[in-house]
Amino acid sequence: MTQNLEPLLKMQGWDWVLPLAKLAIRVGLAVVGSMLGAFLTFPGLRLAQTHRDALTMSEDQPMLQFLLHTSFLSPLFVLWLWTKPIARDFLHQAPFGGTPYSLLSDAAFDSLRLWVLVALCLLRLAVTRPHLQAYLCLAKARVEQLRREAGRIEAREIQRRVVRVYCYVTVVSLQYLTPLILTLNCTLLLKTLGGYSWGLGRVTPLSPAPSTGSDGPVGPWEDEAQQTAARIAGALSSLLTPLFLRGVLAFLIWWTAACQLLSSLFGLYFHQHLAGS
Repeated sequence: MTQNLEPLLKMQGWDWVLPLAKLAIRVGLAVVGSMLGAFLTFPGLRLAQTHRDALTMSEDQPMLQFLLHTSFLSPLFVLWLWTKPIARDFLHQAPFGGTPYSLLSDAAFDSLRLWVLVALCLLRLAVTRPHLQAYLCLAKARVEQLRREAGRIEAREIQRRVVRVYCYVTVVSLQYLTPLILTLNCTLLLKTLGGYSWGLGRVTPLSPAPSTGSDGPVGPWEDEAQQTAARIAGALSSLLTPLFLRGVLAFLIWWTAACQLLSSLFGLYFHQHLAGS
């Protein structure tokens, strides 16, 4: 992006803005990453609680427990796919008998990553019901805890605690589905805007974006607003290239998976060892 931004700024006589633009891009990514991490903290903690309760409820269903474990560790698979030495390099130059052998080309590996992301999102969507059912069972646990307390307990207090759980289920659903929707949207945007393909074959190389600037003569029917809009559109098309969008969207997918994994693992430790103490 900065390579395309440099001639544009030189043409306007704003060479001094280029270092500030590079710094602004880095600061912008840092701000977006920090905000995304803050927003995904509580969904990760909630996921750890519902995952732990769902495993307890499905003790006699080993297949469901396997799906729950796979769904919980799905961000780890995403991080593995985005780690170049142990994913892309290994599949591109896999050692077989001392001779490197290419299992997948770069284009096939990129398409495989897209398919794995979509499959992991569908898997997490498939186990939504056990997670929400595990949360709803908190009402029973809270009532039993209330009955173990000493003293007379009013029926209204029991009803209030049960209703509080059921009224909050929409928020829990949003906390569970938001990271899934964010990852799936970024995956589809990465495929479309990044110029990838769903097939595992060779992908046509990215062609440079055609210049839409108004270099030629302007007709009398075009007013100043249309010329400005065309100039801005041309500048944006030269800056927001598919290569730049690949980098931004891949970073968002990787960072979303990292935030989910760290927050859910911390939540699992918290609910397992600290919440009951």
